[in-house]
Amino acid sequence: MPDLIDDKGKAICIATAYFFEKLENLGIKTHYIGLVEDDKIKTLYELKEPTNVMEFKMVRVLKPELQENIYNYSIFKKERSNFLIPLEVIYRNALPEGSSVFKRLKEGSLNLEEIGLDKMPEPGQKLEKPIVDFSTKLEVNDRYLSKKEALEISGLSETEFEKLRNLTLFIDDLITEETRKINLNNEDGKVEYALDLERNIMLVDALGTLDECRFTFEGIPVSKEIARIYYRKTDWYKEVEEAKKKDRFNWKNYVSTPPKLPKEIKDLISLIYKAYVNELTEIEWFETPPMKDLLTRLRELI
Repeated sequence: MPDLIDDKGKAICIATAYFFEKLENLGIKTHYIGLVEDDKIKTLYELKEPTNVMEFKMVRVLKPELQENIYNYSIFKKERSNFLIPLEVIYRNALPEGSSVFKRLKEGSLNLEEIGLDKMPEPGQKLEKPIVDFSTKLEVNDRYLSKKEALEISGLSETEFEKLRNLTLFIDDLITEETRKINLNNEDGKVEYALDLERNIMLVDALGTLDECRFTFEGIPVSKEIARIYYRKTDWYKEVEEAKKKDRFNWKNYVSTPPKLPKEIKDLISLIYKAYVNELTEIEWFETPPMKDLLTRLRELI
């Protein structure tokens, strides 16, 4: 994308550190070591200023082999430890407008039984129980997977896979509880995992940010969905959809450069990311209006 959103990196860094530190205190293994300020590793509450530098434990990123447009995941069964699990794990508490679930149900690549429903859902529908969904992590384009497919490509045992699912639901509950305090609904989000040197499941990447989660406030999106809404109305988005139908592996070769965001939307996105971490952590890292005021303006724009 052509725009750099001011201070977005710092806001994401602070939000994910906030959740990593909470999970570590609850005994959940993560790759998080700390935040970096003045060349020193610090906890979130030791920082003097917001930072966009985080230190973490590294793992190997093994790649599935692409053979005649089919990915071969056999390497994940041969290796035992210290690698990224090749899945994006998604929790869903609701089905907001724009959720991929609606498109997949329409296409027939997902059925109602798999998500615990007996009739077609409506946009904005809350789920009685959260569902855990899976997509590929290391392919050219993310591809949604059934539970069976996800287990097969992950290289995990059934017991390990169930632990990963339960851990995702635990993280979902924590994010829901924390963001409810600032009047946000945790609609869905994604988490990623690795196996450490002793083959323990370890949370990696980032979580609880406006990039990883889809939050709403009185129906208004509070996430990178704001930018998606803008782009879905552009000719560039139509180009992308057509190109992916033509060649899902090389579609970027067939599309033009995406247009820049209008300045007002770009500036508003920056302020929303910053207001989120101010209110989540109860520390004024950035000078911004209250999130509620920003979202009122956003509603007028989109």
